[in-house]
Amino acid sequence: MKIVEDFPREVRVIENVWIPMEDGTRLAARIWRPTDAESEPVPAILEYMPYRKRDFTRLRDEPLHRYFAGHGYACVRLDLRGSGDSDGLMLDEYLPQELDDAVEAIDWLAGQPWCNGRVGMMGISWGGFNALQVAALRPAPLKAIITMCSTDDRYADDVHYQGGCLLNENLGWGSVLLSCSTTPPDPDIVGAQWRTQWKHRIEKAPFYPLVWMRHPHRDAYWRHGSVCEDFDAVTCPVYAVGGWADGYVNAIPRLLAGLKAPCKGLIGPWSHAFPHAALPGPAIGFFQEALRWWDHWLKGLDTGIMDEPLLRVWMEEYVPPAPMYAERPGRWVAETHWPSPRIQPKTLHLNVLALGEKADGEDRMRIASPQTTGLGAGDWYGFGSEGEAPIDQREDDGKSLVFDSDPLDRSLEILGAPCVSLELSVDRPVAYVIVRLNDVAPDGASARVSYGMLNLTQRDSREAPTPLEPGRRYRVQVQLNDIAYAFAPGHTIRLAISTSYWPVIWPAPAPVNLTLHTGISQLTLPERPLRPEDADLRPFEPPERGPMPEMTTLKVAPFQRRVERDLTSGMSSYRIATTGGDFGDAALTRIEDIDLTVGYTLSKTYRIHDYDPDTAEVTVEQITTHKRGDWSTRLECRTSLTATPRSFRIRGVLKAYEHDVLFARRDWDEEVVRQLL
Repeated sequence: MKIVEDFPREVRVIENVWIPMEDGTRLAARIWRPTDAESEPVPAILEYMPYRKRDFTRLRDEPLHRYFAGHGYACVRLDLRGSGDSDGLMLDEYLPQELDDAVEAIDWLAGQPWCNGRVGMMGISWGGFNALQVAALRPAPLKAIITMCSTDDRYADDVHYQGGCLLNENLGWGSVLLSCSTTPPDPDIVGAQWRTQWKHRIEKAPFYPLVWMRHPHRDAYWRHGSVCEDFDAVTCPVYAVGGWADGYVNAIPRLLAGLKAPCKGLIGPWSHAFPHAALPGPAIGFFQEALRWWDHWLKGLDTGIMDEPLLRVWMEEYVPPAPMYAERPGRWVAETHWPSPRIQPKTLHLNVLALGEKADGEDRMRIASPQTTGLGAGDWYGFGSEGEAPIDQREDDGKSLVFDSDPLDRSLEILGAPCVSLELSVDRPVAYVIVRLNDVAPDGASARVSYGMLNLTQRDSREAPTPLEPGRRYRVQVQLNDIAYAFAPGHTIRLAISTSYWPVIWPAPAPVNLTLHTGISQLTLPERPLRPEDADLRPFEPPERGPMPEMTTLKVAPFQRRVERDLTSGMSSYRIATTGGDFGDAALTRIEDIDLTVGYTLSKTYRIHDYDPDTAEVTVEQITTHKRGDWSTRLECRTSLTATPRSFRIRGVLKAYEHDVLFARRDWDEEVVRQLL
């Protein structure tokens, strides 16, 4: 990757600026801008997140925002209210207060002497979410956004629920947020009041996973902040970016179909990361691509970006299943409209153990998957680390109903969301169905292409689910995640259906026996014909970025990912950890320019019995340390989730230390009644 140090404009960095809110709260911002911006004002680009600009994202922020500032923008990295060094409390994701604060901050930026009054927003994950949500509020100075790895639907396509099933990332991500939001502000920024602010954050901290579990269905809580409720509210241009290896990809086709504002979509093979450095590759010159967008919409320059196709994606090809990929083979393809009228449905019929062009007579097949079905799934979303990708699916396939096509006699390319229509019955009032689309190579290796799931109580409504009548036949639709994929000649298309998917989702309250009616159930693939113009697409430039701040790695903590099975007890344990040996032996990094040493560990453990969902347990443990001179803090956080058929039990312990002396503690132990979940 090219490191750019000489820019068209000299850059000044302001370590901290207080942006005042109407209620007296101060939000902490770090600003990069051209040194001559007060005499030659520039547009501003806002990134607005809770991830601690001072330390947690500092190593990422510097090369990003210095790059744009060097090309004539004022870049602002703003901590949310109650996070990082900002005043106040952060009580949940995407609250109206958060969005109102953003509107105030945008107005403040537009009024600064170094800003020409035009503002853009960009962000990945949380920053991508609130960029969309703030755009829907239409602040006058906001002229365009870039939203990456985000969603337009907070219930259907976020880290909490998928297909109406509870994702285990609800606890995992909620625990990380709890730790992040209760980490102390930096005394060098906020002064002597840091200790008071820290205690206030801990004493008032919500138990985020519990908050979200109290909303198991798509109610008003989730409709807030879901821009799919009213796409017309977004009137500024939107560039939506994501990756096939991320959990946030389905929103991009929906945004392109729903928005009336100018928009573009870009989907690579990437994980939950910026495309200039994301794995799997190939990486692209994303900073240059973003500059073309900003120069067009914030400076009025003719960059040609809006003359290019609406949607550009990486058409993936088969690669032997592995827990991590440096690159995915494939090619860039594009569509000028979405939904594309060129893409047509291809229907395959689920016959007994086979996918056929024609339907056989109706028959029945049964499945009661072991609870450990899904150990080969990989992470719901990943960051390019080892072990995140789905591995060979043959073990999970063996615990599922499997339907194979004949080996293909030609290439078959798909782009969009595969869908299955299933005729089925179950023996429980609450049951799930999980559907995986796999590519089986001639040697028998099974690679996951896409997957989807449905809590069958939500077969008719995500807002008002109803229990199933055991033994009754239902016709249900399950939409899989969007994907661009080329099945090669000689390969086999496989559809695998199971009733569990651990540890991606929490299991149903009791083991489920599912009967699938074959001959009348179908798989529909979005078949994409070749487009000759793809060969002439403008190539992306090679990756480049600004310089990194000086840092020293004091200790490396090896990444661990292990599955252990006790063949006597029937219990399986799946552990993911970023620790150095014993838990607590943290990775340590020293950020030289602010004389700060930061340490962090994370461990997630999933345990379950092959045939007993009551044994399911998830535990998340974290330790975060900060040290500068005689300032030393440590935050320990442990959360866990268990359940009975009637209720969930969620527990948490948060302990804060100053100089190894207990400073504050919070404990949670709550039950949540299971509501068709």
